[in-house]
Amino acid sequence: MPVELASPERREPATPAPPVSPVTPVSLTWTRPHLLGLEHLGPDEIVAILDSAENFVNLSQRTRKKRSVLAGRVMVNLFFEPSTRTRTSFSLAARRLGADTLDFTPGGSSLSKGETFIDTAKNIEAMGVDVMVVRHSSPGAPLLLSGHLQCSVINAGDGAHEHPTQGLLDMFTIRRRKGRLEGLTVGLVGDIAHSRVARSNIHGLTKLGAHVIVCGPPTLVPRNITELGVEVSDNLDAILPRCDVINMLRIQFERQRTGLFPSIREYARLFGMDSERLRKAKSDLLLLAPGPINRGVEITPEVADGPHSAILEQVTNGLAVRMAVLHLLCGQPTE
Repeated sequence: MPVELASPERREPATPAPPVSPVTPVSLTWTRPHLLGLEHLGPDEIVAILDSAENFVNLSQRTRKKRSVLAGRVMVNLFFEPSTRTRTSFSLAARRLGADTLDFTPGGSSLSKGETFIDTAKNIEAMGVDVMVVRHSSPGAPLLLSGHLQCSVINAGDGAHEHPTQGLLDMFTIRRRKGRLEGLTVGLVGDIAHSRVARSNIHGLTKLGAHVIVCGPPTLVPRNITELGVEVSDNLDAILPRCDVINMLRIQFERQRTGLFPSIREYARLFGMDSERLRKAKSDLLLLAPGPINRGVEITPEVADGPHSAILEQVTNGLAVRMAVLHLLCGQPTE
């Protein structure tokens, strides 16, 4: 579907984020060598990452300042699926901390000659890599590599399983805007069935005391999703007045078979966020979207670019979160 281009408009200033308390050094001693998902992290570990990210917010802004805490370390992006935000922010995060970076391109690699996924990763690790950031279409691919490599492995999205750093940056954005996570009602709207972002958000938010509602066409909501401790709805207008935060998930056309909903127009009418629907929400609703967004499908341009939206703020916060993750996994003490 063609991307709808919005004309530049004057934007009202966004509601300023509440002041965040000064961050003290993370008291938790981080012992995990990998970040494979949020499902098996404890609440204290998730909070430790969020608290650590506060230390890097200034470096995630438009600044050329760098730290040398990861000087001499090497991080490689091992991406087997397209990415803009995640790949770029991991590279920039590593460089801001003083590490060297390498981007792997599968199209020009020995995979085309019959080399296995594991052998490819082991050969790259043999060049002195300390951290491998992995994105793959197969659920469990980062977990598989973690059993064969000595370096740290970070899951940057594995099929429809998890995308932990996206979940963390979403929670980080909510906490900075709302001042807390506990007691908030967060709606995840859209393609729940194919969304790794939804799963990481569910695992993280519920562990930190938020109430999560998943909302979408019944064909895009797994039948057993309530086992994760969430509420299910197929009526966005019914849940919208209750929500403090809405996270609009992208329809993942590349992962689904056809016929899961009547048409794009029908989906947008029932589950898209536009100005008229926004008027039914709380006046301080926070609107998130993991991106890329399909303008005019999940969200209309005036809402995506409006004062309720924190979409670009999420991207900025993603840099701070990924710096924190790299810092913790590489065994450096929090400054």
